[in-house]
Amino acid sequence: MPRPQFATLIIFFFRLISLSSWTLHAQTLPPARYDGFIYQDRPGDTDSILIEAFYDPVCPDSRDSWPPLKQALHYYGSSTSLVVHLFPLPYHDNAFVASRALHIANLLNTSTFPLLEQFYEHQERFYNAETHNLSRASVVKDIVKLATEAVGNSYYSAIESGFDDRKTDLKTRVSFKYSTSRGVFDTPTFYVNGFALPEAGSAIDYNGWRSIIDPLIKAK
Repeated sequence: MPRPQFATLIIFFFRLISLSSWTLHAQTLPPARYDGFIYQDRPGDTDSILIEAFYDPVCPDSRDSWPPLKQALHYYGSSTSLVVHLFPLPYHDNAFVASRALHIANLLNTSTFPLLEQFYEHQERFYNAETHNLSRASVVKDIVKLATEAVGNSYYSAIESGFDDRKTDLKTRVSFKYSTSRGVFDTPTFYVNGFALPEAGSAIDYNGWRSIIDPLIKAK
């Protein structure tokens, strides 16, 4: 979570990256399908309230925000839908490779959210200090093992080979570019029905979600 005095600089930095990405890698944009992972295969409709969460798998604030959001989603049921977008923060050394593992799991048609929760449960293993003396290959190997625990042992080889697949690298880059195109510069960031909620980078507790969604339900 960046300090407030750097927020403007970070926004400028990410927007510059986004602009450069569109110029240098236009062949990957726009993607063939809308970015993000749909929670519980509930894509929603025009009558449901759409929540978009921008998460980093190794961000403590993203981790802390997930349980109350999940609780709110279960409370509201079909009245809400959630799409999670990945935004690997550049100052988290292992955020990109962790995000790539989630895209690999998604391409294997396994549920992405158990793996996301697995990352949050064991997040400290992938902090900068804990992996400072490890090679990139060692970190990837550890993440492959973690992912296998979440999605099943039979997927070990497929997950491992997924890190050699250019497609999973590009999908992770697209997620980053998409996030910057929406003005995201910190995690977690939330949008509700297309509008950004204030205080990006901070978790919202269950009562906070109730205070946001209840008025929208009543308004309908």
